[in-house]
Amino acid sequence: MSDTASPPIVTTIEDGVGKITLAAPDKGNPLSIELANGLLHAVQSFAEDASVRCVLLTGSGRFFCVGGDISAMLEAAEKVGEVIETLTTSLHAAVQTLLEMEKPLVTAVNGPVAGGGLGLALCGDIVLCGPKAHFSMAYTGIGFSPDGGSTWLLPRLVGLRLAQEMALTNRRLSSEEAVALGLVTRVVDGEDLDLQAEAVKVAAALARGPVSANAATRRLLLDSYRADPVSQMKREAASVKAQATGPEGREGLAAFVEKRPADFSLRQGA
Repeated sequence: MSDTASPPIVTTIEDGVGKITLAAPDKGNPLSIELANGLLHAVQSFAEDASVRCVLLTGSGRFFCVGGDISAMLEAAEKVGEVIETLTTSLHAAVQTLLEMEKPLVTAVNGPVAGGGLGLALCGDIVLCGPKAHFSMAYTGIGFSPDGGSTWLLPRLVGLRLAQEMALTNRRLSSEEAVALGLVTRVVDGEDLDLQAEAVKVAAALARGPVSANAATRRLLLDSYRADPVSQMKREAASVKAQATGPEGREGLAAFVEKRPADFSLRQGA
């Protein structure tokens, strides 16, 4: 196990799971430049680290992320545009890496999330939340427009009409509504410790899975939004052929025939 801390981001690696924790709980884990830069560094590091087979993203304290650091923006005064540009450059690079990296992403939304934190919460392949979590855009309330990838993610998850309502009226979705509308995967009842334990369990299971197949699946799903059916099926055919003839596919087939669990950890790169 490795453990490094660089507030307001804390990272750990254990059993193939790279965990990133937003760690400024006294302020609600706001998206400051320091946090965004730390997040980008952590995400890029895990994306390139072969020992990390799944990434888990969560927050600390009562909130997952309250959005942008309003205090820092007010202090910036006339230079607020420069602050926003610096912040979104790092935040968007981090979101892009989380979406495109060749490892599955689990997000554990431990509490309320708003603004730029929404994109971070929703870009997971598996999104778990606690019963006290709620979700809102909250941008137009301060005269801002959305960022953090939320205008790309929301319409695809809940449909354009609800995304418009959330973005323009700042409608807040409870955890139960978020599940019913497809915003998150499921609610984990209990305290934050129960959510974190379940998130680690899910991430560990994914980490034991086929890394190459998971990466190919993520690419196909992401590319499907900009592809027509015929071109998408061509990508699927090429991808499944590559997987079937690769080490993970060979191990999966052998394990099926031999009626045993597949051990993908021994086949990576074989």
